[in-house]
Amino acid sequence: MRGKIYQSDLIIYPDHVDSTWWRKQGHALDIDDIREVIEAKPEVIIFGTGQPGLMQVSDKTIAKINEMNIETIIVPTENACQEYNRISAQKKVIACLHLTC
Repeated sequence: MRGKIYQSDLIIYPDHVDSTWWRKQGHALDIDDIREVIEAKPEVIIFGTGQPGLMQVSDKTIAKINEMNIETIIVPTENACQEYNRISAQKKVIACLHLTC
């Protein structure tokens, strides 16, 4: 993962990267867009919303994630990368990053 440049949306799991991730509704993220993420049972999911923050995580999606006792962090992608690097050594964290804008 280190040293590789990605230019499209991706999900960073503890053991691999899914560089084919895309949402069904463009800038709107729904629970169905992250089924595999939830099945991986992370402690934290970090959502990178792009540089201007265009990707939106619905309140319904956040509520469903929180019901499963998974912490959510929703920030612009640059900050999401920093958060991932900061906490990934202490917790099982998955980052869903919007990179295309």
